[in-house]
Amino acid sequence: MTDLPEKMTAIAIREPGGPNVLVPEQRPVPKPGEREILVKVEAAGVNRPDVMQRQGLYPPPPGATDIPGLEICGTVIALGKGATRWKMGDGIMALVVGGGYAEYCIAHESHALPIGNLSAAEAGALPETLFTVWHNVFERGGLKRGETFLVHGGTSGIGTVAIQLAKQFGAKVITTAGSADKCEAAKKLGADAAINYKTEDFVALTKAATNDKGADLILDMVGGDYIARNYEAAAVEGRIVQIAFQGSPKATVDFRRIMLKRLHHTGSTLRARSIEDKAAIIRSAEQNALPLILAGKVRPVMDSTFPLAKASEAHARMEQSAHIGKIVLKVG
Repeated sequence: MTDLPEKMTAIAIREPGGPNVLVPEQRPVPKPGEREILVKVEAAGVNRPDVMQRQGLYPPPPGATDIPGLEICGTVIALGKGATRWKMGDGIMALVVGGGYAEYCIAHESHALPIGNLSAAEAGALPETLFTVWHNVFERGGLKRGETFLVHGGTSGIGTVAIQLAKQFGAKVITTAGSADKCEAAKKLGADAAINYKTEDFVALTKAATNDKGADLILDMVGGDYIARNYEAAAVEGRIVQIAFQGSPKATVDFRRIMLKRLHHTGSTLRARSIEDKAAIIRSAEQNALPLILAGKVRPVMDSTFPLAKASEAHARMEQSAHIGKIVLKVG
């Protein structure tokens, strides 16, 4: 570690606000602790939680860096005490608790996967998205072959991976998206039906696509009035998994639907979970989903890349909601 530079360029959040509060500044290069690895970052994914953190709505967990960025791809250049899974020079992609928008970033060795044949940008776009989808759709949501899966935001980073994985595991997929072009893109990824939520009623069309049965599993990141509508769109014994609230986290809901349909409504976040919890999710995704990615059966859908110094432009792109797939910062 003696050959490492002392300083690095990182993106700081000057104050809560719009994309323009993201500014490059010089920070000390972090040092890996026990079972941690230091990664020279090549690419970092941009995600909605980063936007929320920038807005002051999603503070980092205690002890985490204030630098945004939850997923990275790069090269291992230093090993902390007891870190044995990776060796110097290994190319990895990793879930991180923060710090991805920087030239160097710390990751726990158990939160990294090999990049295989993925490009740096693709690998930087995957970890947070893949692990969120794997855990919430397949572990928490229990999606099974032959079931109907409704995923909101089908052309988001989460949506594009969820559609592809669900199809690989034999589900029928319905999705919502905000334009005709996005609906068409979702169908090309394998969605059996795509609903323009701006002009169509996803409850009625989900029922129509399932012979009035409804969806067995719904993945929702909207909240607000979607909560009650999800209850209407769900099948008897249906499961709804909440992973975000792009609308409101509060809603007025007729909870009799839960009783009459015997619904299960659960949810989770990833960032604040323990090292061990994350490691277990990542091991499961490595065994069950990563082979499909490395075989080219599931691929990250790439929207655009921006240099690290233009992180503000990447956030502006995300907030316009015109993107299809992932937005990535190129670092190395």
